[in-house]
Amino acid sequence: MAFRLGGLRSLGAVLLVVSFVAVMFISVVRSDVSDADPQIFSDNTIERDFKGYRRLLDCPNCNDEENVDITTTYTDASGNVRTYKVKSNDLSSSWIWATSADEDLSQYIGVKEQNGFSEQVVNRSQHGDFLLSNKEQQTNPVDPVKLKRQVLRQRRREQRAAELIQVSDDAELQMQAAAIQRSRQFKNINRGKYSIWRREYQSPNSDSTLKLMKDQIIMAKVYASIARLKKNFELADSLMECIRQNQMVIGEANSDAELHWRAPHQAKIMGHLLSLAKDMLYECDDVARKLRVMIQSTEESINALKKQSTFLIQHAAKTTPRPLHCLPLQLTTDYFFYNYGNKEIADKGKLVDPSLYHYAIFSDNVLATSVVVNSTAAHAKEPEKHVFHIVTDKLNFAAMKMWFILHPPPHATVDVENIDSFKWLNSSYCSVLRQLESSRLKEYYFKAHHPSSLSAGHENLKYRNPKYLSMLNHLRFYMPEVYPKLEKLLFLDDDVVVQKDLTPLWSIDMNGMVNGAVETCKESFHRFDTYLNFSNPKISQNFDPQACGWAFGMNMFDLKEWTKRNITGIYHYWQDLNEDRTLWKLGSLPPGLITFYNLTYPLDRNWHVLGLGYDPAINPTEIENAGVIHYNGNYKPWLDLAISKYKSYWSKYVMSDNPYLQFCSINP
Repeated sequence: MAFRLGGLRSLGAVLLVVSFVAVMFISVVRSDVSDADPQIFSDNTIERDFKGYRRLLDCPNCNDEENVDITTTYTDASGNVRTYKVKSNDLSSSWIWATSADEDLSQYIGVKEQNGFSEQVVNRSQHGDFLLSNKEQQTNPVDPVKLKRQVLRQRRREQRAAELIQVSDDAELQMQAAAIQRSRQFKNINRGKYSIWRREYQSPNSDSTLKLMKDQIIMAKVYASIARLKKNFELADSLMECIRQNQMVIGEANSDAELHWRAPHQAKIMGHLLSLAKDMLYECDDVARKLRVMIQSTEESINALKKQSTFLIQHAAKTTPRPLHCLPLQLTTDYFFYNYGNKEIADKGKLVDPSLYHYAIFSDNVLATSVVVNSTAAHAKEPEKHVFHIVTDKLNFAAMKMWFILHPPPHATVDVENIDSFKWLNSSYCSVLRQLESSRLKEYYFKAHHPSSLSAGHENLKYRNPKYLSMLNHLRFYMPEVYPKLEKLLFLDDDVVVQKDLTPLWSIDMNGMVNGAVETCKESFHRFDTYLNFSNPKISQNFDPQACGWAFGMNMFDLKEWTKRNITGIYHYWQDLNEDRTLWKLGSLPPGLITFYNLTYPLDRNWHVLGLGYDPAINPTEIENAGVIHYNGNYKPWLDLAISKYKSYWSKYVMSDNPYLQFCSINP
């Protein structure tokens, strides 16, 4: 069998060689010493322990003037026997002289205090293996149980090494591949604190130096400010220079392990300077006053950064990335270039057949809509009975239609409509459209000096989202007008992924309710008082603040009950009352809660799991068991902001090999 250095068998061989070298080294030490002058060993003045061992340092020949030459024999990696000489003075003080009379030792030798010197604990197993303890263990006798574990551990290592040597080439390659795969899947939760040792051996103060240096910087700033007030500019400059040096040493370190090697030395320098500054400048009132000023300034900076972060996240989430902008442009170009405008659906009868399963998707995002349709059709048991009604705006109509002409879901039917073709949707009929055209709302959105602007400190920046200006967001309140011949309809947002067959939803008896949805309230969260202004009597007199909210994104609408209860009229009534936005902020969920109040049937929570667009701590089991997962929030799966561990649920329904996606560099 070939011996290959670096392979698993070579690892076993190296272990055996190391064991052999250790045994040979001890035997040579013993043989060399046994040939020495007998008078040395018969001298009663030499310190011995109660078993007859003597320390190496007790040997008269082991001093600075005359060293004992110790010859060791070992076998190198090529199998050749070689010798090596070492001076006795070069050995650690923990080495001992052993004689042939000690072959029968099977118990450990305890610690003996003689002349203020603690002798080394020596262990020996019944197989003749010497086990030397560390100096930290000299004050405690070795536990026999622990000694037994050490012997068994050594046997297991030798047995494992022997097994590895006998491993075949194929098995060795499989083990290597498995090890590589495990290393790729390794996820380090604590950055900068990785250790191959057990968790209990990690130091609880592993960041003590880093914390100390950061605290030093704070105190140095305090004393530097006080020094300048007292015109001690030399000390102030020295403190500022030390602050600069501390910051350079810390850099971007998050733990002591990442600090520069000069960190302890720099911390000592700063400590001496702070001690000097304290002796010269310390006055309790001055220091306390300066620390209060620093805390207040830091809080103001944190609030400003939080506000800026909120604005930037909102901006990044609502700005169309370049690849997603490229996709509709290419599709629109080909739609008109190849004259696909006259292509019609083969079977239009399915669009109005109430016995089929109908879905409504209102979106201007081609890629997101394709994922919703693909994931739904992929899990449908009878895809030929599923019909998708897609409504988009004029700008994206050609691109959306072109995509589904080229990539229709197998057996299912897709119809794409332009919202501008709904002539009944005008400002005289639609309250929201009339409000969107008002000068007051235009000022709210487009005037920088408005109280809702970033500079004025308004906290509800999310309500200035441009999506609230789109009628696609409010079209969900006009379902019977859009689809007058249908009886039941499942509404889906474009940021959902379907993971199960949804046809059982059509057979649920909603007990006369109009809207079937999953409730979102948990304890005090997501109840009506979260979305509505209950200080307004029109709200407080008509609604319960503790009523449970529910989710838009997957809703089963009974259109017959909708028409019977005049849901659209209720929506118009409350929307007109909120023209000045005193009942609720902008958006479609608050008016939805009001419109469907006491008209919503609670669906099982497993049908709809929310939060994948903002919550990184959702239970993976809930996601796997969900019928629909919803990326509600700013971290949409098609953005770089997306939570990485949730992205795979969405990306597997993206046709990554599609030429349009490749041309636009869309890599899900």
